[in-house]
Amino acid sequence: MEYEIVHLPKEKWKGTIIPIGYKTDKYYDVLVNNTEKGFIIEIEKKDFTEPVTHTPQEYDFPDKLYEDHWENAYAWGVLVNDELVAAIETDQELWSNRLRITELWVSEGYQKQGIGHKLINIAKEQARRERRRAIILETQSCNVNAIDFYQHEGFTLIGMDTCCYKNNDLQRKEVRLEFGWFPEEKKKIKRDEIEIRIETENDWYDVELMTQHAFWNKHCPGCDEHYLVHKLRQDKDYLPELSRIALKDGNVIGCIMYSKSRVVDGTDTHEIITFGPLCVDPKWQGCGVGELLLRETMNLAADKGYKGIIIFGEPDYYPRIGFKTCDNFNITTADGKNFDAFMGIELVEGGMKDIKGKFYEAKVFENLSKEEVEEYNKKFPKLQKLRFPGQWD
Repeated sequence: MEYEIVHLPKEKWKGTIIPIGYKTDKYYDVLVNNTEKGFIIEIEKKDFTEPVTHTPQEYDFPDKLYEDHWENAYAWGVLVNDELVAAIETDQELWSNRLRITELWVSEGYQKQGIGHKLINIAKEQARRERRRAIILETQSCNVNAIDFYQHEGFTLIGMDTCCYKNNDLQRKEVRLEFGWFPEEKKKIKRDEIEIRIETENDWYDVELMTQHAFWNKHCPGCDEHYLVHKLRQDKDYLPELSRIALKDGNVIGCIMYSKSRVVDGTDTHEIITFGPLCVDPKWQGCGVGELLLRETMNLAADKGYKGIIIFGEPDYYPRIGFKTCDNFNITTADGKNFDAFMGIELVEGGMKDIKGKFYEAKVFENLSKEEVEEYNKKFPKLQKLRFPGQWD
């Protein structure tokens, strides 16, 4: 049976008890020996003389969702007939750029059905989206099933605390163990390793599918950028001569779409260009594909005489390529505002020194119909809409 994972809003689920309990006939024996040269630590799986059971009732402070000391907590779970049967909670450890799993629980009757794996994947997706350098979590040396599960999910031992719960944790065979998961380090792709070209009609579905995967659940549950690509191709302001797709081994892994825009200052109108979407398949994000697409097409645009580009984009990404906030160019949004995500770049030195006013995108970017997007989604394999921290709405 397929179980749907849903976000558990703080305002509804704060204080909900997570009844974590387990039974085990094994434990990881932790030995710490002080020697002349330092310390020798041994951790070995052994058998209890008789099974040990831990129940939620034995704890003075049972696990709860959204505890006050987790300042950036976010939780998801599985509901069956409105009853919570599984949950995961994370907290952003901002100072170290790590993501901590603070709770992970699957009710006994729902274990070994892949729910725990899916919940872990939610945390991995959050870490990927937020560019966290690691996921960390706590378990106990006697919780062998949990330890084995975490190792199966790619976690490894990163530390321990021999007096976390009581001063005799070593003797009680209940030592706090810290496990960590680290995203795969990605190598930068060189220009000669990919193909960059104009898309053909035969590419349309693959480009839209890649775009959907790139933006799915990024800014809100679901996305509409793949439908925007479809609409943009039919729009009078689309610039196919500048737009490009990137392919690796024949598969579409990125695209950049350009369109005409304008800056209006009273009765004066200045033509300018914008790009969007610029996206890369999640498997290839962080490999430099987007930058290769952008730099190549910026050169194309400069060769065709365009003076500059204005975008709404990620403030953490575009400035390192040379983009500046638009207040540097005396340009505002259509409603007279400026903010970090509103940026521009000159394609030639001084290209925008005589351009000032309010920026307007092509009409196709405005008010994409949610009903049309939902209908268009039927062309692609179904994906689950899900809430993540940092989404716009």
